Amino acid sequence: MKKLTKFIFITIIILGQNIIAAQNCKAFLYSKDTLQYEACLIAEGAYRYYQYSREYQETLDKAIEKCNYFSYAYRNKSTAYLKSGDFITWKYLIDKAVEYDFSGNIGYRGWCRFQFFRDYKGAVEDIESLEAVYKGNIGYSAGGEYHLKVAKALCYKQMGMLDKAISIMEQYMQDSTQQISVFDHLHLGVMYFETGAVDKAITQFNFQIEKNDMAENQYYLALCHKKLAQSDLFLQHMTKAKELYLSNRKMVIIYTEPIDRVYLEEINLALNGLMDNK
Repeated sequence: MKKLTKFIFITIIILGQNIIAAQNCKAFLYSKDTLQYEACLIAEGAYRYYQYSREYQETLDKAIEKCNYFSYAYRNKSTAYLKSGDFITWKYLIDKAVEYDFSGNIGYRGWCRFQFFRDYKGAVEDIESLEAVYKGNIGYSAGGEYHLKVAKALCYKQMGMLDKAISIMEQYMQDSTQQISVFDHLHLGVMYFETGAVDKAITQFNFQIEKNDMAENQYYLALCHKKLAQSDLFLQHMTKAKELYLSNRKMVIIYTEPIDRVYLEEINLALNGLMDNK
């Protein structure tokens, strides 16, 4: 199971990167946009180089010189600046990408505002702007771990609007056309727990066990049983949380810390009876 979980995460990351990298240049010919077609052919050469290298950036610069509204190059140039912490340059570039291809980039910008900056208000504005112009599936985070509707729900949660967050999550998870991701049941369970709906929380955590059990899920499940004064179940699940944590089955999002992440110190404090009552 441990190997399977790692495989899932690695696959998600690779797929997420390929989604960003892939570009069908011939699509521009169909729309008779020869400038973007030629820029696209130039941009294809960037992937021979390391993303942080001067050659990578210069290749994309040449694509922009060929077509100054080629949004794909702006977005891909921006990624290296985001990862390296040059957020001012990232913002300039991603805003250019959004300007030239709104629906293709506004969701990605919203996800980045959520993941890297904890700009919950800004992230919601971007995601809801995408929903306003695109009525189909609005898509997933850059790494593929979250649907953008789930990201929006987490933003509302972090802004203290738990009822709205829960409503978004419930609607999303009841839609049979959506793919439930690796953390979705955990997050909804935590939302229920934080509003005092312990039985609903336990149901979600049990769903999470079937989907992708991890330390965080067992930790919050233990807290539910503590609320219900079920000390034996509390100890059982908290011990399981520690076991999973030490075997590296815990929440991992590349580059940043995920919402609802739990740390070993918290688990140990709970097991030693030193944690604050929740």
